[in-house]
Amino acid sequence: MNILVTLNSTYLKPLRVMLKSMFINNPTEEFHIYLIHSRIAEEDLTVLDGFITRNGGKLFVISIPDDYFTDAPLRLHYSKEMYYRLLACKFLPPELDKILYLDPDIIVINELRALYQLDLTGYLYAAAYHRRVPLKEINKIRLKAHEMEEYFNSGVLLMNLERQRERMNEQEIFTFVAKYKNRLVMPDQDVLNSLYAKEIKKIDEIKYNYDTRYYRYYKLISKGVVDMDYVINNTSILHFCGKKKPWHKNYRGVFHSLYKHYEKQAFR
Repeated sequence: MNILVTLNSTYLKPLRVMLKSMFINNPTEEFHIYLIHSRIAEEDLTVLDGFITRNGGKLFVISIPDDYFTDAPLRLHYSKEMYYRLLACKFLPPELDKILYLDPDIIVINELRALYQLDLTGYLYAAAYHRRVPLKEINKIRLKAHEMEEYFNSGVLLMNLERQRERMNEQEIFTFVAKYKNRLVMPDQDVLNSLYAKEIKKIDEIKYNYDTRYYRYYKLISKGVVDMDYVINNTSILHFCGKKKPWHKNYRGVFHSLYKHYEKQAFR
């Protein structure tokens, strides 16, 4: 199974936690981890490679020029590496036809095989959208994308690399960023939705991109079905969205203890 991550050295520790949770809960899978970066120190890559190898995976490092997206807007806790996933098909080996992108602020608590095996014929991506109507309508107005049916989260993306190489235009992305740079709030996600939303296959957010901030919301709208037992047994991916992260000292989220469990396993 091919896994893509794009980050800088700030997220190496969370990445290790994410990967450890994935290895633990997918013990029969062989993972090939593709890391796209432009400024991670060689000694840090060596440590990461050793960790992945010890857990039965293989690391493939792809270093790209540091001047890519130099003029692209950055906001809050976002770094320019978030843009690398948009052009991943340009940098990944041409023989790869599918890859699963995962943000480092994720833990994997169940199997990923069903997601990875989704048929992406005719689609660029498979992704989840979060069903909070006001957010969707606000994003439509903000991006002037009135035909946008949903606003997809870019933290979990199953990528059809073959289709992307045919369809996605590097200059189209650069032009969009330059035109709307003052309007982009979640920059790579805004680009993804504004340009490609109609070519994204919808996946279940509760199973594959569960926003940990909204435990009570999910439980309420499901009339109590999606409780803690349900999540632990059925959800594959927990995503710690937003500025507050579970590795911060003052974090108090519902799934904090679970995150700390995998963090301990990752650094034993």
